Amino acid sequence: MSHVAQLITSLDRIGGAEQQVRLLARGLKQRGWRVSVIALTGSGGPAGRELAAAGIEFVSLGMRKGLADPRGWLRFHRWLRRATPDVVHSHLPHSTLLARWTRITAPMPVLIDTLHSSATGGRSRRFGYRLSSFLADRVTAVSDAAAQAHIAAGTVPCEKLMVMPNGIEPERWRPDSQLRVVTRRDLSLTDEFLWLAAGRLEPVKDYPTLLRAMALLPQSARLIVAGSGWQESQLKALAAQFGVLSRVHFAGFVRDLERWMQAADAFVLCSRYEGLPTVLIEASAAGLPAVATDVPGVREALGRGVDEARLASPGDAAALACAMTGLMQIPAAERQAIGARARRFATGQFN
Repeated sequence: MSHVAQLITSLDRIGGAEQQVRLLARGLKQRGWRVSVIALTGSGGPAGRELAAAGIEFVSLGMRKGLADPRGWLRFHRWLRRATPDVVHSHLPHSTLLARWTRITAPMPVLIDTLHSSATGGRSRRFGYRLSSFLADRVTAVSDAAAQAHIAAGTVPCEKLMVMPNGIEPERWRPDSQLRVVTRRDLSLTDEFLWLAAGRLEPVKDYPTLLRAMALLPQSARLIVAGSGWQESQLKALAAQFGVLSRVHFAGFVRDLERWMQAADAFVLCSRYEGLPTVLIEASAAGLPAVATDVPGVREALGRGVDEARLASPGDAAALACAMTGLMQIPAAERQAIGARARRFATGQFN
């Protein structure tokens, strides 16, 4: 039985890259592979237990000081010699650099790594990628935008790079009118227009701009923010300062995001940068029309023919509010048609 190891920084917090690792692990297991998921840090949380229950080995290297922790390097080296995986697939910069340099002294027949963002990092990261590029057999990027950004930065040779988009499970996101009614009733919603935003509460997602935009929307607009992170208390204070705290619900990290998708009328993404935003693809698969900042990867997630009126420049609260208001003013039947087209595109392109 062939053995593949997925290497990720952590599974304690689930974002786009972590979700892809879970999907890949389960999918490869179903196809008859032996699968291991190795996290540099953390306990794995519910995701680690979910993988273990599916017969997928989960291992944490217990690194506490990032790549400067020599114990993690030794644990990974020992695990490779004991488990002898046929393929190691690394995700995100720390995991990639750990896998590449470990290959010099440990058996690793095939090494693949994936670029999940169009952000190429600072000088030290770019230098580390360039210096170690000879150690990877193939580099994949989740979008053309991410690929082009790294080619321009010189972090990966063109001949080693290929685009392999993120994927979703279409049936999980199928619209459910009954669940929508129940969830909206639980939220005490009647005719209010509900926006949903999802993602970690950190600067890259730029929630302050979204909260400023909310202050410019009609009073009927409501917003649910699904995600956790160190900015939570700061964002709640901003919501109060902008006078929208009563219209914004911070739901924290939620495992059943599809339930919130069913309750929403539209999705909004306010990121400063992305690679290929999986959550935007999931919203489309749930039949939600979306408004998003025009950052790399967004047009690929929504389709090349996306309406320019639903895109806003990053950091521009007024432009974001204008796009959101415009979508709110479209008749419900037309919004549903937009959502149906979005679902067809998402499920056809990213299954």
